[in-house]
Amino acid sequence: MSIRVRFAPSPTGHIHVGNARTALFNYLFAKKNNGVFILRIEDTDLERSTLESENIIYEDLKWLGLDWDEGPIVGGDFGPYRQSERLHIYEEYVKKLMAEGFAYECFCTKDELEAEREKAKAEGRQPIYNGKCRNLSNEEKIRLKNSGVKPSIRFHVKEKEVLVKDFIKGDVLFPTDTFGDFVIVRPDGIPTYNFAVVIDDALMKITHVIRGDDHLNNTPKQILIFNALNFKLPIFVHIPMILGSDHSKLSKRHGDTSLNLFKDKGYLPEAMFNFLALLSWSAPDDKEIMSKEEIISLFTLDRISRSSAVFDFAKLKWMNGHYIRNLDIDRLVSEAIPFLEKAGLLTEGFKNRYKDKIPEMIFSLREKFEIFTELPDLFKVYTEFNEDLDGEAVELLKLPTSRTVLEAFRDAILGKTYITIDEYKRITGEIQKSVGVKGKALFMVIRVGITGLTKGADLDKIVTLLSVEDLKQRLDKALKIMSQIC
Repeated sequence: MSIRVRFAPSPTGHIHVGNARTALFNYLFAKKNNGVFILRIEDTDLERSTLESENIIYEDLKWLGLDWDEGPIVGGDFGPYRQSERLHIYEEYVKKLMAEGFAYECFCTKDELEAEREKAKAEGRQPIYNGKCRNLSNEEKIRLKNSGVKPSIRFHVKEKEVLVKDFIKGDVLFPTDTFGDFVIVRPDGIPTYNFAVVIDDALMKITHVIRGDDHLNNTPKQILIFNALNFKLPIFVHIPMILGSDHSKLSKRHGDTSLNLFKDKGYLPEAMFNFLALLSWSAPDDKEIMSKEEIISLFTLDRISRSSAVFDFAKLKWMNGHYIRNLDIDRLVSEAIPFLEKAGLLTEGFKNRYKDKIPEMIFSLREKFEIFTELPDLFKVYTEFNEDLDGEAVELLKLPTSRTVLEAFRDAILGKTYITIDEYKRITGEIQKSVGVKGKALFMVIRVGITGLTKGADLDKIVTLLSVEDLKQRLDKALKIMSQIC
């Protein structure tokens, strides 16, 4: 069997991480089995669907590394791949269902349906459609249409129960008296989700429907339509939902939930790919850090858990830090620059002075941050002297030897443009001997004297990447502050 799977989002905004995980599992299953990963746009909600949101979906999927084999942009033999372009196809199958007694026109108004629902609730009955329009005469239908009533189309549910065979959930039996005859085409002629998705899956020869288990309750209705049209059923794979830290369904109140928000905060796509793959799936050896190729090679449906996964923001951040630390310098710099520019740190003056040093400055900090939005504050060690000293920095400058250390360091670097690492080691070695200090009284004092901070990039990186002119100006500021606090 040639594997064909699909991801079918509605174009109403950025992709939620839950939908991204669904897209990823479909992608992984297709790639592992040399199958086809299809993107289908379910845009029949005309009020909410926009072309802008459709383009956003493309951007989000491409950022995550999920290239589709068939669908909008790339085309394919089973299109169109937008539901709004398939209305004529749905109309054909509606006619077939009606002709064979599986569907009928319903002229009940919203008010009538609402009144019936309220009555059923009051009587303790399941609020399902009562079948009022199921046996209307042709004369009555003509009269209603002539009076301006536009009918919906309902599927006639004849079975008492529907068995859903799911790869993960097992056999689930649904009594049909919980939903009754359901609408498949609205009065405006637009098909409902449960109808359109069946026609699309059948005609696009989808072999496996891999989706969130919040769709499980839709499945019996879809199976009824599959069977009525003599379509072959796909294999249903309903994956567990993603939960927040309080074990409720993941939502905005738990934190960021859309892919673009993670991208904007400086998460790497490969880290997100890796993290999402581990939500309700695990590798045979429980390995956590894996490349895209490794995950594809290991992915199987039988390793998807029946249990919901908790979206661990701290773990994602840790994982992203791992990927950042393993970037080569060119990729690291290309990812970092936009965040530094947005923070206003790469001024023309700074770039003119340090154009060739900026990559090394960024690289010197890669062990210090886990997402790129954390980088600008760290990078300030190269762009400015922090005059708002904390208590520890003040105490270091108050040491009786600190002024001598800073003046000696300043005097030793004069006359140079930059100092090398060997020169730095020689100078600090000489100060250690002449002043009789070491450890914090030497290196931490120099750090505070140059940066105004007690932590940050390695000191040897700072003193060799900054120009001697800037080092001198900073040391002079520190010495001036010392005069005020000592």
